[in-house]
Amino acid sequence: MNWNGKELLGEFLPSVISYSPEATIYVADNASTDHSVIFVKENFPQVEIIQNIQNGGYAKGYNDALSQLSEDIFILLNSDVEVTKNWLPPLISCFENQPETAAVQPKILDYRRRNYFEYAGAAGGFLDRLAFPYCRGRIFEDLEEDLGQYDDEIPIFWASGACLGIRKKAFYEVGKLDETYFAHQEEIDLCWRLQNLGYTIKYVGKSKVFHIGGATLHSENPKKTFYNFRNSLFNLVKNDGGKFHFLLILLRMKLDGIAAVRFLLKGKPKHFWAVLKAHFSFYKSLPYLLRQRRLFAKKGNRSKTFSIVFAYYILRKKTFSKLKKQP
Repeated sequence: MNWNGKELLGEFLPSVISYSPEATIYVADNASTDHSVIFVKENFPQVEIIQNIQNGGYAKGYNDALSQLSEDIFILLNSDVEVTKNWLPPLISCFENQPETAAVQPKILDYRRRNYFEYAGAAGGFLDRLAFPYCRGRIFEDLEEDLGQYDDEIPIFWASGACLGIRKKAFYEVGKLDETYFAHQEEIDLCWRLQNLGYTIKYVGKSKVFHIGGATLHSENPKKTFYNFRNSLFNLVKNDGGKFHFLLILLRMKLDGIAAVRFLLKGKPKHFWAVLKAHFSFYKSLPYLLRQRRLFAKKGNRSKTFSIVFAYYILRKKTFSKLKKQP
């Protein structure tokens, strides 16, 4: 997926072309204005172009683009990802040998600090009971060094949208990506819905890519704060069918309030307002979310970790291996 990422395409598309002989390569462009499409046509004629007529964000952009493809397996790859030799075969093998597996992700390392895991997905994503995401190799801002500790293949809760493999059949069976999210955490929602239908999500450590992260929307951008807080609440309402569901939502909203005050105390008023705006947008979206909940929510113990916030900030458990109760 590309939006005004001409420089990123020039830097990262060569690795995708060189190391993906098994795949047909497409650049899905979200109505870029930086001549990205012309650049690709002139410099990479072997790459197919899918031109979206508007920038509908990650979710709509992929939904529109994927509707034009006939392949049975989709690999959704950000334009700021460098792939490596033989990155695709382990992912394809997982799909071929495990019919219950609907989605996969590789090991995602930091492009700039290449021995460390990258924020967006690391070695596989999980959720606590309050729908806060964390990863093997990354809890909040703490990133682990890659020492081979996650070279395995295991079921995970969510696969990163930075590099997400998914079966076409499952993608449409679950209703595609939710376009109300626009950006951030829509892959968590997608994976949650897939699991509520009985599918499995896998992390495949034999496959490795490098991700810049934040190339489109930096972590210091209040828009990112808005989408992450709002969309996390969307996920919890839509997909959790547990007995104490609404109590969890109230507790989660209180924690969001604490986070907003923390932003204010740290001199980040724009992020404080972003959290408030996220909640107002959440209230406005409740009728839609409750309709979706009736379609997809299912009771299930998605995590033995009740609160990653408590484990991280109070108990000082800053790596996955230190969590007393792992997923």
